Amino acid sequence: MNKGKLLIFSAPSGSGKSTIVQWLMNEHPELNLHFSISCTTRAPRGTEQNGVEYFFLTPDEFRQKISENAFVEFEEVYTDKFYGTLRSQVDTQTERGENVTFDVDVKGGCNIKSQFGGDALSIFIQPPSIEELRRRLVGRATDAPEVIEQRLAKAEYEMTFAPQFDNVVVNDNLDVAKAEVYQLVKDFLAS
Repeated sequence: MNKGKLLIFSAPSGSGKSTIVQWLMNEHPELNLHFSISCTTRAPRGTEQNGVEYFFLTPDEFRQKISENAFVEFEEVYTDKFYGTLRSQVDTQTERGENVTFDVDVKGGCNIKSQFGGDALSIFIQPPSIEELRRRLVGRATDAPEVIEQRLAKAEYEMTFAPQFDNVVVNDNLDVAKAEVYQLVKDFLAS
């Protein structure tokens, strides 16, 4: 069995990244894509189970793993609210031949790519413009105006990372962006 590869997707909020990743995973089982199971210090929600949706750790357990350099990427989103991906989990999944898929922020994406080099493909999904991103975020009707402004400011910053990715796909037409991402992934997995 061939060892799996890593696929890294990053984008500003509202760019369509999660839509494209979900489409790839649902409509193209031949690509053998699997999300890595991340760690978090938040409490399980609903029917979430340890080792299925997440590995649930205490903040102290998470910090211990940070000190052991056990993560390929992690972030403290709020005080004592950590999320991260264990290197051991990635290794287990790739050894099984799974192509491990990451839907991560730009810094996490760059960190994973720097650690795995040619075994990872990094794709940045970019909105056509900040104005279009504003229109999409307003159209979602899920955020207050000040939250939208914060997301737009963050998006401008995140877009400065695009040149560090292997490929940049501009999502101004979702079907075209899906086709472009599919071809990039298919070619990478075949190489």
